[in-house]
Amino acid sequence: MRALFAAPLGADFWKLWTSSAVTNLGDGITMVAGPLLVASITHNPAAVASAVFAQQLPWLLFALTSGAWADRVDRRRLVVAVNLLRAAALAALSAAVAFDVVTVPLVLAVFFLLGTGETLADTASAAVVRLVVPAAARPEANSLMYANFNVLNQFAAKPVGGWLFVVAAAVPFAVNAVTFVVSAALVLTVRAVSSPAPAPTPARRDLRGEIRAGVRWLWRHRLLRTLAVTMAVGNVVFCAAFAIFVLYAEQRLGLTEVGYGVLLVAFAVGGLLGTLVAPALIGRLDAAPLLRAGLLIEMALHATLAATRSPFAAAAMIVIFGIHTTVWGVVVTTIRQRDVPDAMYGRVTSVYSFLDLGGAALGSLLGGAVAVVYGLTATYWTAAVAMALVALVAWRPLRLATLRTPEPASTT
Repeated sequence: MRALFAAPLGADFWKLWTSSAVTNLGDGITMVAGPLLVASITHNPAAVASAVFAQQLPWLLFALTSGAWADRVDRRRLVVAVNLLRAAALAALSAAVAFDVVTVPLVLAVFFLLGTGETLADTASAAVVRLVVPAAARPEANSLMYANFNVLNQFAAKPVGGWLFVVAAAVPFAVNAVTFVVSAALVLTVRAVSSPAPAPTPARRDLRGEIRAGVRWLWRHRLLRTLAVTMAVGNVVFCAAFAIFVLYAEQRLGLTEVGYGVLLVAFAVGGLLGTLVAPALIGRLDAAPLLRAGLLIEMALHATLAATRSPFAAAAMIVIFGIHTTVWGVVVTTIRQRDVPDAMYGRVTSVYSFLDLGGAALGSLLGGAVAVVYGLTATYWTAAVAMALVALVAWRPLRLATLRTPEPASTT
């Protein structure tokens, strides 16, 4: 993997990257094994769905608070502590499964703790990467971090998680516990990276005040505000469309369950290709044209799915979309790393996460409602029109996006 990127990233980055790799693999394994475990205890669909929701809920409840804490404490130690606590929770769950004393409330409680830890660890880790990687190498570094999610979490971990659960129901959770211990050990070897010492003023000791300061800073930065709102709306329409994707694949494309699974692989293929091409595209085209092209690709994805009955056309468009999502993520993350002050980085990042998950949750609710009233394709046509409007509104502000030279933050 290192040979694909020429920029010197440094030993500390590769420790963080390896830590991210093992946790993404472990998280992906648990993401598959968790619903399987609940389904083995009860056949209640609501209980099975709750296994996923329990891990997502903390992002809506604690994302902003976690960002404030990530700006208060030593971020490296925070990641280590949270990973060890998550390992302990998973070890307890694995033991409960092994001794056949596991219950649905226990599973949901552990998953809620895992999600809560994720809000802290992910926010703090994002801040650490910017401090150990030179600015010129950050597009490459961010591409590699996205590769962990695309390849390991979304692709490789899925069959591994299912296979491990078949071997023994306790094994997937034990494996994930080990990955968190390994991750903590790796992060511990990274040179100390602490958050800047805050001024001892009452405002800094006020958690709500700190959160409000982060939100205000983001809102006053025109480019980052545009990107945050665009992402939120994009997630609403994307999740609205893909909440019913399994029905779309069956009824519109005529796919079987196996075909549906293969179609989902197209997302991972696109994400991997995006990882490989993102640094070169950023170097050749810069940020503004890539972000604008991304909005057009999102519009084209929904329009294509609404219009086509060909699984091959749908898969091809999904691959292109997968490339776009990784390139978009790398560009936005790199801009954020450059423009956001270190003392504010955790809070600003947490606002993005809050909007991301909030948009996803709202979209999942809307998608089913639109499909029930107007039909499957109406959901995709609605999403295409919505993204066209987003592109029109965001097109001009996105001219500010560049990674060529460090520019002062816009505050208008």
